[in-house]
Amino acid sequence: MTFFATRYDFRAPGATPTGRAELFKRAVEQVSYLDTHDQDAVMLSEHHGSPDGYLPNPLIVASAFAGCTSRIPLTISAIVVNLHDPLRLAEDIALLDHLSGGRASYTLGLGYLREEYDQLGRSWVTRGDDIERAIRVLRQAWTGEEFEYNGRRVRVTPTPLSQPHPFLFYGGGSRAAARRAARLDLGFQPQVADPGLREVYEDECRRHGRQPGFVMTPPPGPSTVFCAEDPDKFWHSYGQFLLADARAYDAWHGDHASHVRDSSTTVEELRSGTGYVVCTPNELIERCRTKEFRLVTSHPLCGGMPEQPSWESVQLIGEHVIPALRTHPVGQFGG
Repeated sequence: MTFFATRYDFRAPGATPTGRAELFKRAVEQVSYLDTHDQDAVMLSEHHGSPDGYLPNPLIVASAFAGCTSRIPLTISAIVVNLHDPLRLAEDIALLDHLSGGRASYTLGLGYLREEYDQLGRSWVTRGDDIERAIRVLRQAWTGEEFEYNGRRVRVTPTPLSQPHPFLFYGGGSRAAARRAARLDLGFQPQVADPGLREVYEDECRRHGRQPGFVMTPPPGPSTVFCAEDPDKFWHSYGQFLLADARAYDAWHGDHASHVRDSSTTVEELRSGTGYVVCTPNELIERCRTKEFRLVTSHPLCGGMPEQPSWESVQLIGEHVIPALRTHPVGQFGG
């Protein structure tokens, strides 16, 4: 079965405050719609100081999403742990766990932009040790018991609804990240489909005397999917929004590998690649039935996408693609 996820990062180059407010309002309306149209997950992520307004606090937006939904899982991928006070982060995650009825899960990570650390006054050099210390603090905090933190006695309340805490992954694309995930007894979510990282993680888990946790790697396929009745018209009218997204991610990642990566410099080049795909409903259904797409990740506000094509994609997937696939599962078509 194909897994359908929708992500929001609120990147919108040049948006006015009014325009940006419309994007947040539209996202809440769309997530309410996704909740009743069989979507499998909504994803949010975190960056700071981005000139295009990239979302700096996914927990606040996830709380708004939790309030307008009742079913859909919410995935925060990723929380840059070192950019938060761990006690406040423990409180915020516990509260969101209650507001969402335990539907929120988290990928914890270091991040990869030194300028974010500089902006928020955090140490880049000690970041590995710092995140391990912070994750231990989170787990202590969620017990609800008093403990010593930085030379003082503290207690975090309330404890989460999910016990002992919400589901946690550790994210990263390096062998060090794989070993840290195992050492901290967390699930592992590498941002690249490298079998070697899974092997490092599983070996390290066993070295610590525990069975490996869940590993979630990105499957083959595009990072961003739009659905449109006329893909040619979509690319002509709105391709620049997808290109802005691709160019911004490419500039950030540098030497870092990522599933969300495309080095195209023109709309035509982007269209000829595999990272950003625009399909008609029937084309998308067929690519799912043949198992070419095992994961469909939509990004309806991509680059500040205007309202009409944004909603068209959401509704075509919700009212045509998913019903066709769930009514006639992939296995029934010999795929």
